[in-house]
Amino acid sequence: SLKSYENTQNTSDTNLNKRTKSIYTPLELQFIEMKKQYKDAVLCVECGYKYRFFGEDAEIAAKELNIYCHQDHNFMTASIPSHRLFVHVRRLVAKGYKVGVIKQMETAALKAAGENKSSLFSRKLTALYTKSTLIGEDILFKEIWFHALIFNDSVDVEEVTTEVPDNYLVCICENGENLKDRKKGDIVIGIMAIQPTTGEVIFDSFRDCASRLELESRVLRLQPVEIILPSSLSDQSEKLISSITSM
Repeated sequence: SLKSYENTQNTSDTNLNKRTKSIYTPLELQFIEMKKQYKDAVLCVECGYKYRFFGEDAEIAAKELNIYCHQDHNFMTASIPSHRLFVHVRRLVAKGYKVGVIKQMETAALKAAGENKSSLFSRKLTALYTKSTLIGEDILFKEIWFHALIFNDSVDVEEVTTEVPDNYLVCICENGENLKDRKKGDIVIGIMAIQPTTGEVIFDSFRDCASRLELESRVLRLQPVEIILPSSLSDQSEKLISSITSM
């Protein structure tokens, strides 16, 4: 029928790479959907016994991890062995990237025994790492050494222990109580700092002048590795935060 034909055409258009005029593979379509949700993260996608990077993520991985990157169907791609995942995650995070780990939700054995044995593995994001949230170091070490023993793969202690600052994630918000205060630059600031590795929480609110001396002293004292800011920030605060982070 005309309706079913139109649906087929819409599906074909969605599955078609407009630049190369070639059809996206099921795995590529799955990656595209996941990338829409996590645009600012480098995604490691579990595929059997390795993790794959696609597109710009693959080019970043090739540059930062010194691994091979090549064209495969519609995307550039690069891969790492599963047992070295956290070594490379730590490297990327240490260089300032947000890294998402996407795992298969089914094992090959269960897949083979099920009714949908020929369909694509279901996958979902299981972890999102940044400088302030790369925690559970004991688990990471156990997994690295466990796989090193199984696969007889040498592990360089220095590359495993690449330092990712164990520090604060800070959130800042502002509230100008009245228009006169805002014009002068005076403002009430709220600040919260969290240490994910220990669960420590510090919070405070204070009135600050246009020079933002109070805010500066607190931020410099905490030395956060990440700062979460509101969508709108006063010019004075934005200028201060920009100068601190640029250092």
